[in-house]
Amino acid sequence: MTIRVLIVDDQMMVREGFSVLLGAMPDIEVVGEAVDGREAIAKVAELGPDVVLMDIRMPVLNGLEATRAILAADRDAKVLVLTTFDLDEYVYQALRAGASGFLLKDASARQLAEGVRVVASGEALLAPSVTKRLITEFSRLPDAARPADRTAPVGELTERETEVLVLIAQGLSNAEIAENLVIAESTIKTHVSRILVKLGLRDRTQAAVFAYETRLVTPG
Repeated sequence: MTIRVLIVDDQMMVREGFSVLLGAMPDIEVVGEAVDGREAIAKVAELGPDVVLMDIRMPVLNGLEATRAILAADRDAKVLVLTTFDLDEYVYQALRAGASGFLLKDASARQLAEGVRVVASGEALLAPSVTKRLITEFSRLPDAARPADRTAPVGELTERETEVLVLIAQGLSNAEIAENLVIAESTIKTHVSRILVKLGLRDRTQAAVFAYETRLVTPG
């Protein structure tokens, strides 16, 4: 199945570069481009892409606001955030808004294509390096700026599900969690699905953010 991608960036060279890189992949098709968040919202409604590659810093409407609008209209939409800065102040907010992960713009063609595939498959792009940046951003937030405490739902998780959630927040993949806990990867997938349902979350990225917000896991 071909993965249909919309590229959103205000720089023409970036759009064209990503288009060439992704267009060279046999399983990926670039179906459109947008120069700002407002156009991105319209193009998503018109084209229905499988994955939106979304720049953060853009004129008219930035990527964060566009991501919120797109996901408000379609909770199942998949947005992969692009940024030049590994500690962009918007990254944490974008992940909380529902983005499925983020990539740096200097990612290799292989990393870019794999990121698109991971997000298209319904997984979240949350590698350990990304998690470290997310933790750094979160640890910088003053308590007053953090969401209200949401510890109550954590009590609905079983002990094993809580263990899995902690490992998700540390950036481990299902295979790595299975190895860590010495259980089957298929069992981990089941635990992850139950965690998302019980906590009302859409993917692993939001699960990791939730773990830090509720202080189930702390930076450091």
